[in-house]
Amino acid sequence: MRQGFIMRRRSGYGIAALAAGALVLSGCTEAGGGGSGGGSGGGGGEEEAGCAAPEESGRLSIATGNTTGVYYILGGGLAQVLTDNVEGIEATAEATNASAENIRFVCAGDSDIGFTLADTAADAVNGAASFEDAAQPVQALARIYSNYTQVFVRADAGIESITDMAGKRVSTGSPNSGTEVIALRLLEANDLTPDDIEQQSLGLPESVQGMKDGTIDALVWSGGLPTGGITDLVTSLGTDVTALPLTDELAFLQETYGEAYTEGSIPADAYGLDEDIPTVVVPNLLVVSDAMSEDLAYEITKAIFENLDTLATVHPEAENISLDTATETEPVEVHPGAQRYFDEQG
Repeated sequence: MRQGFIMRRRSGYGIAALAAGALVLSGCTEAGGGGSGGGSGGGGGEEEAGCAAPEESGRLSIATGNTTGVYYILGGGLAQVLTDNVEGIEATAEATNASAENIRFVCAGDSDIGFTLADTAADAVNGAASFEDAAQPVQALARIYSNYTQVFVRADAGIESITDMAGKRVSTGSPNSGTEVIALRLLEANDLTPDDIEQQSLGLPESVQGMKDGTIDALVWSGGLPTGGITDLVTSLGTDVTALPLTDELAFLQETYGEAYTEGSIPADAYGLDEDIPTVVVPNLLVVSDAMSEDLAYEITKAIFENLDTLATVHPEAENISLDTATETEPVEVHPGAQRYFDEQG
């Protein structure tokens, strides 16, 4: 096994890098070389340029998420798989603020692969919501596992629904994260705005610590099951923390923002809860620049799907990555190199 991969944190995430050797990647191009170049367009106004072309120097940067989340854990495993199975590649997993930030990193050429929620990716290619200033025509390597919206409240906070969050101290996730997107939409579904709560824009480690300290009343998290940070929270606080069911928000989310949102539940055994918790589920995607070469995208996709057993030893959510759903990425286009691999699989 080649031990070439590194897990590190971006300085933009607020923490010094754990390893030297930053990638040197090119700036934005006028048209993407690996795909459509213009993306799917949308509400961004002027026609957007394609994403930056990765340098493809043999070093790959994977933008993941908070250090106690599944993106980061699985991203480290992915980095090792690519280092071991793609000739000439040394992959690095980096902690970031996740979805929206990852998409911007990928399209700017600062990262090569990014984990993202499908709803955020749809906004990006359509030039909607936080991407109204400029659409980001990333393409998908694959749909992977799904994220579960996890809302936990302190038992003494008097919060029994999202509506009860008015006037409360609520962590809505890291800035530019998929968690933040969903958290703000949950508020909107209940006729609340960020001004109606004491909004705390915290990463998961800081949110969990705030819940333990009693400096915040509730947190919203979107992640796979189980998420290490949430396990820590429930183990530490026991009956002093409660999972909030989401039963009334799904219809609004689907009608307003699309079918990326589906019904699901957090199994009781995920965190040792008393019962399953109804919630909202959103798929995750792995995205790359539309200018990534077809051959590289093919090799990366092949390595992922031929090593799912290895990834499942890193985190069990890898067991939910399947060829059956891999191309269900709309409105994000599947990269031609990834599509070539899927076509070969029939």
